[in-house]
Order: sequence, then structure tokens, then C-alpha cells
Amino acid sequence: MKLVTVAEMKAIEQEADSKGVSYVVMMERAGAGVARAVQGLLGTSDEGKVLALVGSGNNGGDGLIALTVLADWGFQVQAYMAKTGSHASFVEQLTKKGGQVLYYDQDENCAQLKTWLEDDPILIDSLLGTGIRLPLSEAYAEILKTATLFTERLTVVAVDCPSGVDCDSGECAENTLAADLTLCMQAVKLGLLSFPAYQYVGHLDVISLDLPDNLDSEMAVIREVADADCVRRLLPKRPLQANKGTFGTSMVVAGSINYTGAALLAGQAAYRIGCGLVRMAVPGPLYTALAGIFPEATWLLLPHEMGVIHSSAASLVQQNLEKVTALLLGPGWGLEDTTREFLERILLGKSSSQKKRNGIGFVMMDSEEEILSERYLPPLVIDADGLKLLTRIPDWTKIIPPNTVLTPHPGEMSVLTELSVEEIQKNRLEIASKYAREWGHIVVLKGALTVVAAPDGRITVMPVANPALARAGTGDVLAGLITGMIAQGIPSYDAAVGAVYVHAQAGVEAAEKIGHPAAVLARDVMNAVPLALARLG
Repeated sequence: MKLVTVAEMKAIEQEADSKGVSYVVMMERAGAGVARAVQGLLGTSDEGKVLALVGSGNNGGDGLIALTVLADWGFQVQAYMAKTGSHASFVEQLTKKGGQVLYYDQDENCAQLKTWLEDDPILIDSLLGTGIRLPLSEAYAEILKTATLFTERLTVVAVDCPSGVDCDSGECAENTLAADLTLCMQAVKLGLLSFPAYQYVGHLDVISLDLPDNLDSEMAVIREVADADCVRRLLPKRPLQANKGTFGTSMVVAGSINYTGAALLAGQAAYRIGCGLVRMAVPGPLYTALAGIFPEATWLLLPHEMGVIHSSAASLVQQNLEKVTALLLGPGWGLEDTTREFLERILLGKSSSQKKRNGIGFVMMDSEEEILSERYLPPLVIDADGLKLLTRIPDWTKIIPPNTVLTPHPGEMSVLTELSVEEIQKNRLEIASKYAREWGHIVVLKGALTVVAAPDGRITVMPVANPALARAGTGDVLAGLITGMIAQGIPSYDAAVGAVYVHAQAGVEAAEKIGHPAAVLARDVMNAVPLALARLG
């Protein structure tokens, strides 16, 4: 689904009109789509009541057309018009079908509107559309204020956007009408996927207007909203004759004595998303804690210093990358200098050793003086403490392979950019896009409405804000999912989009199974991944 500004949507409509799909035809298709959605909520009963709040803009026409179609299907329909004289031809068609029409300026103190709302109709909100500017006029403000008195007992279907939302900025009027279902026409409007607007959207769906496929103005938009259809296409096929090599090998370099669970969650998630083999590269002391509960993994025990990865581990990891198709660095590392040096050596291709045998942790290593070897790195994902350590490496953006996936939450993004968390949260799409371009890497800016941004300008937003994911360890699960998808040969940007979607849906599934988002643990999210995949088919 495309994610557009108001100006971009106007350009798309104008081009469609110039190529033979008139504005009236677009309105008819939009109204019919709204009617079908409402019918889906009411079922086939002809006793259902539907009330539309109708403004003077195009979405008001959509609402009237929807009522006319519903009247044709036998439903009882009413239109409450904000402005006398607007949409005269559509009003005439509606009244011929038996629909009731009432105008705001004929309804003192919205008394009749209150009476209609007390009948608990399905409420179509087609009062204000994408072109509004705040503050609202007195008439629209009073209608919305009246409607919000009844929203707890109504099912509200918003046409294109909930009335009162600025569809570019996401700002909201005081009495913005919260929707249970928002039906966007052709594309999702940018402001809906930001706060505070998202709190009023409810379930989000898109009605296709069946516009021509070759609209330059639409193809120029490279912002997307992730949905099941697009993610389904990203997942690799699983042929019957496959073996574990078919689905790649992930190496997960993770964990320290204080963060054992991060390694486990990331590694198991890589398997859950379909990776053929997961190799865990962990500080030696973690092995005894993890091996018994993770028998599917193979193990590479790294030199350590007091339970954190030692710089000398770089050569051991490099020696074991031959069959690795995706490499995850960072979860649960800690921030020790020796681990920072390990990261720098991995990225630069340096391996460290000494002429004598040196036992550190569980691993004995032979080595010579430090040398610079020919560097080979598989596609990279860098997460958590790995991101913070990057900032202590000069020119880090240039030494990591192009299109590395970076997965910061807002706090880590603040460390990477030196911007405040508040500034990042206020401009999530712009910040993620700006730094993906500047750094030359894929940025997954985690949090409510996670943003995936690519250096070439592509952006995908996840339309999910779920407090069940606001829990330690869920980021490790996501990092493992991304790594596991890349390992299977999926391009890094697509893998990030797909993994973020599956992760978000697993959070929803986990919250439903556990019963409350506050009780969801990271392992519940990881264990819900199979169900999220099953729903994708």
C-alpha cells in the first residue's frame, strides 16, 4: 500500500482524471467500497441503520454514495449534512431511495443528530477529509463534539481519515472522532501513521479506486505501508526437495555474562523464520547455560574477558564465515572496550594473535602478529550494543558493508545521530530516511509504527503500535528474524520489511494468547512467530 502526502494524492487523482477516470467515477467507486465495508459489519439484515456525517468535500460525496448503495440493499440510511446546498445531485439520488437528510443549520443544538445517534447506527464519518486545516470551523466542531458523546456505543467507519485529523502532520482537533475502521482511498495518508493521529484510526484498510497502472504520480511515490500481501510475496518458497543448505546459515555473534538471554532469543528467532542452520558465536562461559535449552544450534565458543567477547575473537569468527549467509552482531554484548575492538577488527578485516598459545575462556588460539587480511563479510545486521559501539569506531559508516541493516530503537538512534529522542520521535520517517541516505545503510527505526528506510529513498512503515512489544528482549527477536530472512537469500531491505511485519503480528498474537499486553514476554513473541507465518499462508 502506498503512503502518500495530501499533495501527492491530489496529483494522483488529477492524473487519473486526465487519463479517463473522472472524479465522479472515483467517488462512485469509493462510495461503493465504503458501502461494502459497512455491509460486512452489518451482515445481510435489512434492519440495520446507517448514519453518515457529510461534509462539503469529496469524501462527503463518498459518504452519500455509500448511503445510496446501502439504501438500495434495504438498509435504513440517514445523512446529516454540515452545509446546506452541498452535493445536491447526490442528495437527490439518496432521497429518491428513501434516505433521510437533515442539515446542520436546521437542527438547533444538534438535537435531531443526538436523537439519530441514540438509535445506535453504524456511523459513517465522511465529514472532513484530507484537505482540512486546523482549527475547525464552528459548525464542524459542534457536529464532531456531539458525535464524540456517543462513540463508545457506536461503530464508526471513517472515510479516508477520521474527521479532525491533519493528514500530513498527524495533528488532531480537540474533538477528533475516533474510528473503529478507517477506509483510505487508493493509498494511506502520511499523517495517519504518526501520533497522535494513529490513536484515532482503528483498523486501517484501503479501498482500490481501480486507477490506471501507469500513473507517473503514483509510481513516483516510494513510501509504502507493510501489509500481508506484500510480505507474503517476500517470503521464500520452501520446495519439497529442500535441505538445510537451501535456507542458508546465520551466524549470531551475541551475548555476554550479563545478557545470556539476548543470544538465545536472537538465535531461536533466526530458526523460527526459516533459516536452515544457526551457528551461535558466544563467549565461552555462556555455552553451558545455553546449549541444553537450544539443541538445534551449532556453537562457536569465543575468547572472552570476564564473560564479554574479547578482541582476539575476531580472527576466530573470520575463520568460520565461509558458509555463513547472514551475520548478526551486537545483541547482549555489553559496552566493554575489548568488545568494541572486536567489532572494529571484524569490520576492518583485522585478525589478532600472538606467537605463543594463549588460552582465553574455552578457546585456545595460535596466532602471529596482527595482520590485515582480505575481508569477507556476509550481509550484516547490527543491533543493540553493537550500534552503540559503532559510534566509538572512526568512520564506521564507511567501513561496514553497504546496505548493512541497522536496528536502533529511539535511544540507540539518539546515540548514533546525537539527536534527542524527542526530536527523533517527532520526525520518525524523516529521520530514518535522512540517515539511511547519509550512511548508505538500511535503518530499522524501532518502536510504535516501526520505520524501515533504505539508502535509495524507499520507506516502509509498519502500521502497528503494540505495547506488548515494549519489553526487553523483543528487539533481539526482531534482529534474529531479520538475520534469518537475509540468510535465506532475501535482499536486506525486503528481509527487514518482512521480519518487522512478522514480528509485529507475532506481538499481536502473543498479546491475544496471553490475555494482556503487559504480561507478554519476549519469548512469547518469538513463540508466536509460527502463528504469524501461518496466517500469511
